[in-house]
Amino acid sequence: MSLKEDIKDNFSEIKSEAKAFLDTNLDYYQLLGFKISSRALGLILKIFALTLFLSIGLLFLSFAAAFAIGHSLQNNTLGFLIVGGIYIVIAYLVYVFRKSLIDIPILKKFSDIFFND
Repeated sequence: MSLKEDIKDNFSEIKSEAKAFLDTNLDYYQLLGFKISSRALGLILKIFALTLFLSIGLLFLSFAAAFAIGHSLQNNTLGFLIVGGIYIVIAYLVYVFRKSLIDIPILKKFSDIFFND
């Protein structure tokens, strides 16, 4: 009987240890998921805020440049057309070089967040 009781005690001990191990791992991965998601969300919010304020600043600078060019050409319409044309050229260049300017840096940043912690 002693051998049966020892085996039974060992199995119950193994069961309780396995449950504790699984609970600890579950807690660890929940905390890791929370950490990664909070860092990613923080990065996204920072990018959004910077983009918002830079866009507003760029809007005012664009109006100032358009009026200045229009004043020097004595035609505000031409000033706005020139500034609009400059933005179209910039948008085309960003589209052409989007992998090296946007895709690769974002992929590197998110891979740092997900895999280096």
